[in-house]
Amino acid sequence: MKRFTVPLHHSMCLLSLTAFILMPGVVAGAQPVADPGSGQRGNTNPPPGNVLPAQRLDSRLASFAPAVKKVAPAVVRIITALTAQDIADGTGGMGDALRRSSFGQLPRERSSVVVEWGVGSGVIVTKDGYILTNCHVVNGARDVAVTLPDGREFKAVVVGVDARSDLAVVKIGARDLPTVPLAESQTVQVGDQVLAIGNPFGMGQSVTHGIVSATDRGLGIRGCEQFIQIDAPINPGNSGGALVDVTGCLIGINTAILSSSGGNQGIGFAIPSDVASRVMADLIKYGYVSRGYLGIESQNLTPELAKEFNIDGATGVLVGGLVPNGPAEMAGLQVGDVITGFDGKEVRDGHQLMLAVTQERPCHPARVDVVRNGSAKSLRVILGEAPDNELAANRDQPADPQDPGALQGVVLIELSSPVRQLLKIPRHVQGAVVLDLQAYSAAAQAGLRPGDVIESIERHEVRSTDEASGLIHSARHQGMLLRVWSSGGSHFLLVHPSPLG
Repeated sequence: MKRFTVPLHHSMCLLSLTAFILMPGVVAGAQPVADPGSGQRGNTNPPPGNVLPAQRLDSRLASFAPAVKKVAPAVVRIITALTAQDIADGTGGMGDALRRSSFGQLPRERSSVVVEWGVGSGVIVTKDGYILTNCHVVNGARDVAVTLPDGREFKAVVVGVDARSDLAVVKIGARDLPTVPLAESQTVQVGDQVLAIGNPFGMGQSVTHGIVSATDRGLGIRGCEQFIQIDAPINPGNSGGALVDVTGCLIGINTAILSSSGGNQGIGFAIPSDVASRVMADLIKYGYVSRGYLGIESQNLTPELAKEFNIDGATGVLVGGLVPNGPAEMAGLQVGDVITGFDGKEVRDGHQLMLAVTQERPCHPARVDVVRNGSAKSLRVILGEAPDNELAANRDQPADPQDPGALQGVVLIELSSPVRQLLKIPRHVQGAVVLDLQAYSAAAQAGLRPGDVIESIERHEVRSTDEASGLIHSARHQGMLLRVWSSGGSHFLLVHPSPLG
């Protein structure tokens, strides 16, 4: 096995994290003020001119009871049953912490098969029995039962599930059911008051209140994420329940919590109603969700990558790789292009671009604005249909431009047939394989990992370790631009040489 090794200069970095706890405070020196109409002597001075006296709120205006009364009849309890073998096989989507913590284990009567019973929530959205819930609530279930707040019980059929959005649609055989009207979630703003309605811990319907903490939140759990973040308490069993505004209109489906204990810690997430509405329509019509597909491997721009590719500012998406014969390649996009616009809207980052693409239908003719070698171009791309296992990959690799070093301590080997087979490297990928590298090297800090394939150095293709060696030694001193393939696709890395080397 042929190897090429670059000497290493060691460096060390210490990251310090500090947590701050905000404690309740007491206002010191506060003195009671006597009511002038009470007959008591004391400080009877009126309040300053810029301070209004406190007003007693009308109890009817302060109550959310009208909104709850409007929504509650359409928020149902969903009970699912899976065998232990289903869960072991992963058919039940048990990776979700909400579902894990809402299950109890009971044997069915007259059977030795252990069954896992799950309790979640759902929202009736049509009078003839279509119900929105989470994919992780019903995915892989052997039996699904729905209980309405009025006590009626129905056996439900799973119409379709969509793991990428974590949404599902189930159907019960009933008519003239209460429903929750859908609002446009794109109008939701940070600070809006919201109500979360569901069945936490299977104990019965409950309502909690809070505000919208953030919008368009991505967590990296699934491909299509633009969660509404809320501080209204939600707990296991709330999955699939309703997030509504104060008028009683549906703005989201509760789906996840950020928690170290499995219980509420004030950070919850809901799928926006705009997303839920489209997913529901596709699941009912097709049984699956049809999404647009661009066929690129993308990464977000850093200020230094923006400078390298002649981009003003650091907004846009760098094309690190193209899916062979995919829509982008067929339309003329090239590796190294920076996508700055999609269908007339500015592209800020890879996540936003992915959402914009997947919200369009296959065969949609999209205008893609790019900057190539400093020049602006517009291309017309006919979107394909996203395959089950892939969307436009977002390769937002960490890189620290302040960390010195180059490819020091990197061990490269030839991309032989056995290596290609062992690492499952696609046939179209060519280059030198990273066998090993020092953990504190600049290349490691920039995102290079063992098993990666260096496809190009300074925009020159790499076919062997000898070519890599020559390009490394002839590279400029201020930085080294690599194109790298890893298990997620191709992307660019910018590595800085060491001042000691």
